[in-house]
Amino acid sequence: MSKLFSPITLRGVTLRNRTVVSPMCQYSAQDGFANEWHYVHLGRFGMGGFGLVLVEATGVLPEGRISYADLGLWKDEHIAPLARIVNFLHGQGAAVGIQLGHAGRKASTPVWRDKADQPATEEQRRAVGFEHWIPVGPSAQSNDPTNADYQVPKALDRDGIRRVVDGFAAAATRANQAGFDTVEIHAAHGYLLNQFLSPLANHRTDEYGGSRLNRTRLVLEVTEAVRSVWPAEKPLIVRLSVSDNNADGWRVDDSVALAAELKARGVDAIDCSSGGFAQGRIRSAPAYQVPFAKAVKQGAGIPTIAVGLLGDAFEAEAFIENGDTDFIALARGALNDPNWPLHANRELGGDYTLWPVQTRQVAERDRVLSSPQ
Repeated sequence: MSKLFSPITLRGVTLRNRTVVSPMCQYSAQDGFANEWHYVHLGRFGMGGFGLVLVEATGVLPEGRISYADLGLWKDEHIAPLARIVNFLHGQGAAVGIQLGHAGRKASTPVWRDKADQPATEEQRRAVGFEHWIPVGPSAQSNDPTNADYQVPKALDRDGIRRVVDGFAAAATRANQAGFDTVEIHAAHGYLLNQFLSPLANHRTDEYGGSRLNRTRLVLEVTEAVRSVWPAEKPLIVRLSVSDNNADGWRVDDSVALAAELKARGVDAIDCSSGGFAQGRIRSAPAYQVPFAKAVKQGAGIPTIAVGLLGDAFEAEAFIENGDTDFIALARGALNDPNWPLHANRELGGDYTLWPVQTRQVAERDRVLSSPQ
């Protein structure tokens, strides 16, 4: 068996293999509720053989959504439709996680339906649940003053910060009630927790700004709050932008130091991404973020998830085999081929046992018929 398709255990959860579906915003919810689109979109990845399916960035508070069309988990009514998705994925053999986030100053941004040449009518906006609000952030500074999609946020006061921490903990409690196997705290991509971490966005002068210790305070408080309500037998993941790609911003050594602190607070893996600020765009290329996963894994002694154009099965296997990372996550690659693990496993010499029983015999028959006689 290949290393990529070997089981791995985090706390009390055993994943059937090391393949992960990275969270992908679908901008298809109303009032935070999952619907049939989310059910089918996510369900196919369980059928496709992935070990862990992570649900898209889900707002812990209504004002924490990236857009009005994001999923939410700020009220109990959100639990049932998510539980339906979890149950189906469990039935397909996949573990399921949910990424909990707060967009901060990048909240209340338009989605594709708002960017047409002609603005939507009020009737069209009502039909899709359009909402607009003033976002919050560590400081009253837009994510990108040159981009009209971003507003100038209101700087969070201490009551606002407490609301964020409590919102993450309450959402984690609901995620457990929905049956999720893991929660991923979103502290990457220029969203609220990443905004507090980075000197590019955080210009506070109180205990949440200035030194690295102060700038990590909110992430650590959120992590402690989530871990306190998240079952001890279930793993906890944090997603970091390991680098802002700007010498004046958050750097790899900062992420290694933070990962060690997170590990000490009960975090079991770091999902390693990068970027998120207008001042530090990173050009993507195959496997371009694997060095970040390797640096955090080796520097902090914690399992990591690598992501970023990792669709080559043999390269993915090598990254696991060489100890660069512990998991391989796909987003665009999973959209392009929801059955990527089934195909990659066969490329690496595996059999058809990962296929759903409904399709296993057909796949095996086709292999026999196409084999040289």
